[in-house]
Amino acid sequence: MSERLRENEDGRIRCWWPGDAPDYVEYHDNEWGLPTLDDERLFEKICLEGFQSGLSWITILRKRENFRAAFANFDFNVVADFDERDVERLLGDAGIIRHRGKIEATINNAGRAIEMVEEFGSISAYIWGWKPNEREPDLTTGDTEMIATTATSKALSKDLKKRGWKFFGPTTAYAFMQAMGLVNDHMPGCEWHAICEQAQAAAKPPTVTG
Repeated sequence: MSERLRENEDGRIRCWWPGDAPDYVEYHDNEWGLPTLDDERLFEKICLEGFQSGLSWITILRKRENFRAAFANFDFNVVADFDERDVERLLGDAGIIRHRGKIEATINNAGRAIEMVEEFGSISAYIWGWKPNEREPDLTTGDTEMIATTATSKALSKDLKKRGWKFFGPTTAYAFMQAMGLVNDHMPGCEWHAICEQAQAAAKPPTVTG
């Protein structure tokens, strides 16, 4: 078996990275790579990937319910109205990552999300318009399995930056693309590779209406 695969206690073959941590396995099986179409969940994933920068994803995953409580369940129409008092409140919240730049970026990005809905009809329509037609190699190494940035993630990051979004570089953009199902990066041989491939093929994201 490839070192990038793992057989868990339930006898099922998965990618290696969740290990045996139950919450990480749950995330691998029921979320990572499956198509996300809902705007608030897409906004949540964008924000959490930004908070993850420089940290491990498992740290963010285990604080996600705290983030949801702190940021109005990532309702960007509400978060866009957060003010300096909210920033200070969030900086005092030990349940989240207390990083002023990332907190302020989330509030800023909520405003940009509203603009995106006005222009494209939904965040989903905009994001799914970036789905690559084929698998892209890593920009730095050319690897087609272990990928951190691609031409699409770089272009997506650049476009969002132009639109005023913050804390969303090319690496963060690719992690987001993996998580929300724009690409399928379950390892070949992982049972969920085929599951996500089928789910992504069947997904019917909204079209641009703006």
